[in-house]
Amino acid sequence: MSPARSTATAAAKPSHPKPDDFRSTMRKLWEDHITWTRLYIVSAAAHLPEKDATAQRLLQNQTDLGNAIKPYYGDGAGSKLTALLKDHIMIATELIDAAQKGDNPKKDDAVKRWNQNADEIAGFLSGANPRNWPLADMKKMMHDHLDLTTAEVVAQLQKDWAGSVAAYDKVHEQILKMADQLAMGIRNQFRAKFAN
Repeated sequence: MSPARSTATAAAKPSHPKPDDFRSTMRKLWEDHITWTRLYIVSAAAHLPEKDATAQRLLQNQTDLGNAIKPYYGDGAGSKLTALLKDHIMIATELIDAAQKGDNPKKDDAVKRWNQNADEIAGFLSGANPRNWPLADMKKMMHDHLDLTTAEVVAQLQKDWAGSVAAYDKVHEQILKMADQLAMGIRNQFRAKFAN
């Protein structure tokens, strides 16, 4: 086997990560989620030319998050999470667009679907790991994320710059707790897949 093939194989089958390394990876992925969401919000609110490129990078993050759970829950579950998270992002872009245009019926429809999607993500996570991720906890986690992101969007669209920054700080604090909760749940469920 060539060195290049050997390296590729090793990358495809990661060794047992250390719990702290796995936690750091989850934090990085979820921080990417809110960072690229923030950049999209700013770009969309100001009609900046990089909006579409930012949206593509944000969508890539949803694939990355799905891939992160594949070693534990399988390819199908990872792909399902990616699909749910991509819906989460696409609905958010529709919501922002409708809010900018003052189209309240479309905005209200997007809000309804965004909340339904949050419940679907919560149900998916709880179904995969009910002991560590009870449904009520997952729903609260997801709806807290939506509420905080909504506050960020509203402040940015209203040109409340200080409020937008403060809202992002709250989003950031919550996403780190969320990442830690998800990382700990996976570690508790799959102890044999982690280094001691």
